[in-house]
Amino acid sequence: LTLAGVTGVRAAEADRERAGDAPGAVYALTNAPAGDAVVAFDRAADGSLQARGTYSTGGRGSGAGLGSQGAVIVSDDHRLLFAVNAGDNSISSFRIEPDGLMLVDRQPSGGVLPTSLTYRHGLLFVLNAGAPNSVNGFRVSAKGAMRAIPGSSRPLSTAQTAPGQVGFSSDGDTLIVTEKGTNVVDTYEVDDDGRLEGPFIHPSAGPTPFGFATGRRGVVLVSEAGAGGGASTYRADEERLTPVSSMLMTGQRAACWAVITNNGRFGYVSNAGTGNISGFTLASDGTAALLNADGVSATTGGNPSDMVLSNDGGLLYVRIAARNEIALLTVGPDGALASRGAAAVIPAGAAGLTGF
Repeated sequence: LTLAGVTGVRAAEADRERAGDAPGAVYALTNAPAGDAVVAFDRAADGSLQARGTYSTGGRGSGAGLGSQGAVIVSDDHRLLFAVNAGDNSISSFRIEPDGLMLVDRQPSGGVLPTSLTYRHGLLFVLNAGAPNSVNGFRVSAKGAMRAIPGSSRPLSTAQTAPGQVGFSSDGDTLIVTEKGTNVVDTYEVDDDGRLEGPFIHPSAGPTPFGFATGRRGVVLVSEAGAGGGASTYRADEERLTPVSSMLMTGQRAACWAVITNNGRFGYVSNAGTGNISGFTLASDGTAALLNADGVSATTGGNPSDMVLSNDGGLLYVRIAARNEIALLTVGPDGALASRGAAAVIPAGAAGLTGF
């Protein structure tokens, strides 16, 4: 009887998690030049957000839009948070604790104007968007202390490319960087010691590659902010980036940020120029198709930008910069989106969005 009871409780907990009922957190970056900070929200089982607090990064923001994806990120195990300080060329690390965030470390980014970060298994890379553009690597301890990796700094295709994002491939063997100004996507091989080989330069399948998300089996969904709006998919394999579905045009404007659900079946890009979100179905080989024939899966209004999915993929949060708010949408089993309105208010000038 006791075993049956325990089994029933575990099954109920699993059902709640699959239904989006597992609690979590959402974070945004103030990007304030007088003192940068992370704004934290507790996520309830129903998706609602409750303000937890504001935590200084110890650095300074730029006070202007960063034009990037990944300004603030959370580790996959939800124990660490990292943020850029674009105003003083530094990056900060926090431990995520039950009562909030604890600042652990702040280090120079190794370049000018850090705008994007990516982390995997103790390796952290930062994208510096100021001239000369670069990516720099750090080794991160279990408690969040950061140490620059000697010899890890690598250039992009040219000194100034208007880069959009840095991120790992799904297997962690490849680092990817989008270049908005040059219409190329760079890849780097990640050595065991954290050093990089590259860049290996790939022409973008569509205009103005901006943000991207990585899914299972090396699938990469890249948003394209150029005329017509849309996205392309690729397969990443070491230094190679092979187009799969190219230029899936949505007819929307300024497709700049991208996410993929954890099950790898659906991807979304936010269209800052038309106030809506476009969805895509994703096959296991990376083949993609529009979720909705008109390219509009949900309307948010304003200028939707950074997005983050709850850990189970059932909830989608979107930063609406023009309204200084975080919007909430639900994700159906078929990928359909339903708007739940505003979930939280954030400071004017905020950048980035992350959580679980």
